[in-house]
Amino acid sequence: MAVRRAVGPGPQPRNGGPERAALLAASLLAAVVLASAAPWVAPRAADGHADLSGLWENISATPLERPAQFAGKALLSDAEMADLQARAARLFAPDQDAAFGDGFYTALLADVNTGGRGSGTYSANWLPNRVIERRTSLITDPADGRLPPFTERYLQTRAAALAVRPSFVRGPEDMFVTDRCISYGIPDLFAAYMSVYRIMQSRDAVVIAMEKIHDTRIIPLDGRPHISPKIRHYLGDSRGHWDGDTLVVETTNFHPNGNGMGGLFRVADQHLTLTERFTRSGPESLTYEFTVDDPTVWTRKWSAMVPWTRARGAIYEYACHEGNYSLPHMLSAARADERAAQ
Repeated sequence: MAVRRAVGPGPQPRNGGPERAALLAASLLAAVVLASAAPWVAPRAADGHADLSGLWENISATPLERPAQFAGKALLSDAEMADLQARAARLFAPDQDAAFGDGFYTALLADVNTGGRGSGTYSANWLPNRVIERRTSLITDPADGRLPPFTERYLQTRAAALAVRPSFVRGPEDMFVTDRCISYGIPDLFAAYMSVYRIMQSRDAVVIAMEKIHDTRIIPLDGRPHISPKIRHYLGDSRGHWDGDTLVVETTNFHPNGNGMGGLFRVADQHLTLTERFTRSGPESLTYEFTVDDPTVWTRKWSAMVPWTRARGAIYEYACHEGNYSLPHMLSAARADERAAQ
């Protein structure tokens, strides 16, 4: 508006006449074009680094792996995006059953809401709207958008574990750490299900608090070495540093009980080295990239990118097992199944 007022009808400048007015208009227009073309610059924290702080959420509908029907197709066309968006509005209206994680995208492709299978126990009203983007997979490497093959060692280890697994759960130790509300693991790939993260940062550390189970990661930035490999955590041991405006975090020392990677059960083991990169990409967006290097599980490294958006709500209490009733009930159900099988 200011530019239009400057070059619109009105008295001409005394020095230069119409030529000077035209030159002024061209200069102002060039300034506007340059300003609009200038790259977005992330706001600064108190220590001068990019400010990553605030609430963020993962509501991307894009699946981890590229679906078979999109093989060789990394990006959707405008028509394909519009079709999926229309299906999402129809299949997952607030009064419809909810679908979690990659199940949302699978339902869109099948054009059938398989979220609750008619149970009506968890409606879409309680989940945020998913963002359908052009990409057909979160995985960026390998180029086919698919997870690399498992190693022979992992397949043998998994087969041996399944062979001795009891037919019925005997106690809490037979259940996965997610069922026991201990941890969902990282990276959190279970989109839209309490996938909200609060980032707090200072000169010496960055803290990432997750809504699910209220897992909290404290990431030192002071260059200290990793703890002893004899000490293992479900969220590993993280160390961070800045690469320009990108926070780079390397995490090792994972627990041998396995890492559910946010509820998708793409299980890594204690040999995992996770490298994450957090970059502000716009006023309301943060790019979250990570590389999984677990040579005893996958035959090669693999990488993915998850777009985070500014959360509009807050982090609420996550009462995973309210009053810890669920675990005894699951075990009592296992005992009932065991008796019925005799």
